[in-house]
Amino acid sequence: MMQTIDLRGTNPSRAELLDLVPRAVTDVGVATEAASALIEAVRAEGSAALRAQAARFDGGEAPSIRVPQSEIDDAVAALAPDVRSALEGAIGRVRQATAAQIPPAASTSLGDGAIVEQRWQPVDRVGLYVPGGKAVYPSSVVMNVVPAQAAGVPSIALVSPPQKEFGGRVHPTILGAAGLLGITEVYAMGGAGAIGALAYGVADLGLEPVQIITGPGNVYVAAAKRLVRGRTGIDSEAGPTEILIIADQTADPGFVAADLVSQAEHDELAAAVLVTTSPAFADEVRVELEGLAAATPHSARVLVALNGQQSAVVLVDDLAAAARFSDAYGPEHLEIQTASDDEVVASIHSAGAIFVGSYSPVSLGDYLAGSNHVLPTGGQSRFSSGLGAYTFLRPQQIIRYDREALGAVAERIHALATSENLPAHAEAVAARFPRD
Repeated sequence: MMQTIDLRGTNPSRAELLDLVPRAVTDVGVATEAASALIEAVRAEGSAALRAQAARFDGGEAPSIRVPQSEIDDAVAALAPDVRSALEGAIGRVRQATAAQIPPAASTSLGDGAIVEQRWQPVDRVGLYVPGGKAVYPSSVVMNVVPAQAAGVPSIALVSPPQKEFGGRVHPTILGAAGLLGITEVYAMGGAGAIGALAYGVADLGLEPVQIITGPGNVYVAAAKRLVRGRTGIDSEAGPTEILIIADQTADPGFVAADLVSQAEHDELAAAVLVTTSPAFADEVRVELEGLAAATPHSARVLVALNGQQSAVVLVDDLAAAARFSDAYGPEHLEIQTASDDEVVASIHSAGAIFVGSYSPVSLGDYLAGSNHVLPTGGQSRFSSGLGAYTFLRPQQIIRYDREALGAVAERIHALATSENLPAHAEAVAARFPRD
């Protein structure tokens, strides 16, 4: 179970490591044509297209695409007490951790009468996508909504695919989570068409366009987000989930195996990677995996994921090499379970979220750590970050110069404008200082 990549005794370059990392074969481009057609149908036909797409892809259209407030209220009332308590706990923890992501306003004085102010301005309206499919994700409602609210976004629309099991309505647990957060604008729609609806609006639903779309989805959702980027902002093109664990012989093989299985149960394309300095420990983890994978309720998809080309045991000479491999991989979720966790953390540069120690599993981050679980996949953590309040904020600089302050730099502006052959730039300054 799980292929082995043996890097011991080698010193691959960064480029070579990028070629060695195991990846699932997912090509968003193959869904682009279909996603484009679905988006254009929504633009041309509005809610009629959304109803047709629901009947085609989701097994039935909703009685009302815009979910009535009474239905949201009923869903909140119907939440099981333990689920409601867990959601309220998650909301509180994520709110508290997200508050630290709001940058303070700042003012920089560059001289008398010369001030540059920095502020962080929230967007006016966002669209949040909560997927359906193989699992129900009320936790994704929390992870998408809380950062937008923390950033101060005044208008939030949430969409989720209609569920055949519930007569074409949004899953009641998702609605309940939305209601707990005070979200009143919810639509029963999914897939590429829903992304198009958020980006362009749907007049006959009263759905106004949004400025940013966030949230994970399938390959058609990812393709749709790519297509509307520019019309609206997006968080990322989410791919299959992934976990990379750096562990040495001091780690508990049962813990490591359980954590690998926990992410493999998401999807057949989920990636589970163990990077270790100990071949004997790797063998112990494989033994644990055999039993856990066979016994888990989603055994079939777990086994496909663990045996896929995207999953592997990687053997390295030392923890420094493990960190270099992890940075080349750029994991969505990185766990570190070693005798020198802090040293390993200090050597890591690229990861969506880092879980340190034997009692910080990814499952904790999925629900109640207080961190956000909407994270970059497919190596995107090498150049981007997970969802946060900053996703919905735009830094803006406000420049305040008085006459004396502008006069102090006028000659230098003239010199630079002339060097760039932009004389009108210099003249715009000179006009403020007419010669006697």
